[in-house]
Amino acid sequence: MRRARPIIAVTGKASRWAPGWWAAWLAIALAGGRAVRATPRHPMPTPIDGLLIGGGDDIATDLYGASAAYDNTADRARDAFELAGIKQALAENKPVLGICRGAQLINVAAGGTLYSDISKLRQATSNRVNVLSCKPIAIKRRSRLAAIFGRRRLRVNSLHHQAVLALGEGIGATARDADGFVQAIEAPKYDFVIGVQWHPEYLCYQGSQRRLFRALVAACRRRRDAGTEALQAERRA
Repeated sequence: MRRARPIIAVTGKASRWAPGWWAAWLAIALAGGRAVRATPRHPMPTPIDGLLIGGGDDIATDLYGASAAYDNTADRARDAFELAGIKQALAENKPVLGICRGAQLINVAAGGTLYSDISKLRQATSNRVNVLSCKPIAIKRRSRLAAIFGRRRLRVNSLHHQAVLALGEGIGATARDADGFVQAIEAPKYDFVIGVQWHPEYLCYQGSQRRLFRALVAACRRRRDAGTEALQAERRA
């Protein structure tokens, strides 16, 4: 009997122009999963096996800066929607992958802070936005990310001007660029919680980047199958 594809909710902009959604949909499909769009205009599907927090607009500064003034430019509906999704997924120990803004939001959800703009702080890396693999990063030894990619050096794209500053509770930095800015985070206490500062969905033509989505889908399948087995055992008891 063919096993159903794990259902992964993918958050992002609610607008019709959403290339990140379509790229993530394709990457997840190629990895054997089924992506379902989730935004303030597209209610969170239930049940889901995992969650992908997509990239996009800046997070409201007052959500991570205690002294920051109320941010009138932020998409607060999206911030609240995605934070609620992260907290629910973590409470249920469901796999979570954060991309760019999504990685930052995972850190904020854990009480961490962000650089609101790293443009003037960069020395060894470029401020130029580039969707292609342009920036080398170093991955921490014995991290989940190193196990997924099977290497400790990787070239990634760069579309961000913000970055993780202080790590949230239970969050570890597992990759950095030449300027020392965090390029990936993990939460080891959970089965699968990873955030990457780059956009792997735009690099899914590369086998190395597809490994990240395969790892997400595999983690979702393990989580779903474990839940099914537990339910069957409970019914037999």
